[in-house]
Amino acid sequence: MSGTILITGASGGIGAAVADRFLAEGWEVGLLARRAAALQEVRAGRANGHVLVADVADPEAVAAGFASFEAAVGRLDVLFNNAGIFVPAAMIDEVPLADWDRAVAVNLTGMFLAARAAFGQMRRQDPAGGRIINNGSISAHVPREGAVCYTATKHAITGLTKQLSLDGRALGIACGQIDIGNARTELLEGIDAAGRARGEPPVPMIETDLVVDAVWQMAGLPLEANVQFMTLMATKMPYIGRG
Repeated sequence: MSGTILITGASGGIGAAVADRFLAEGWEVGLLARRAAALQEVRAGRANGHVLVADVADPEAVAAGFASFEAAVGRLDVLFNNAGIFVPAAMIDEVPLADWDRAVAVNLTGMFLAARAAFGQMRRQDPAGGRIINNGSISAHVPREGAVCYTATKHAITGLTKQLSLDGRALGIACGQIDIGNARTELLEGIDAAGRARGEPPVPMIETDLVVDAVWQMAGLPLEANVQFMTLMATKMPYIGRG
């Protein structure tokens, strides 16, 4: 099985791990993120990797990235709508408005823009149809302390997923969501280390390979089937009030 997939936030973490799997399996893979050098590292010289430098919060850059990938490979089978950020933790009255604006710009507007571009391309292409997989979070279900920006935006992604799933039915466009908690990434390991330094218990984690397998399964389904929501989490979550 092979096809075409565009991955946002492909320069590191879950996005890079998913990209590596699809590249290895022979898919044409669009690698979209801000850092060209990091994307080139993920591509690792493989001809089926396509570096698409764009900030997901920039409408023109997102549109150009999708258009470039379409021109290169002809169609879009899957979007893994993955890019996201976690701004510094704080109580809502201490959150700088700049942090709120950036979280909304990346975690919500960025995912909207990528889904918008993918939906339009999938609607126009012949044969029409495709699949959008939104990366939500366990925070779409259970909040973490001091994470109002992340929690609010990830709850919004659940609404986006439901709407796209409804609107895409007649067009052959499936939309599902994977909610992860917690995949072992460099970012999470840093958060874990900081917490341990404060005397907090270790953060339960799952290996990123498990997330990659789950996205692979979702992407490989025929369009008449859909994983609407998948929650993949460490067995020992939640703990001590944490999501």
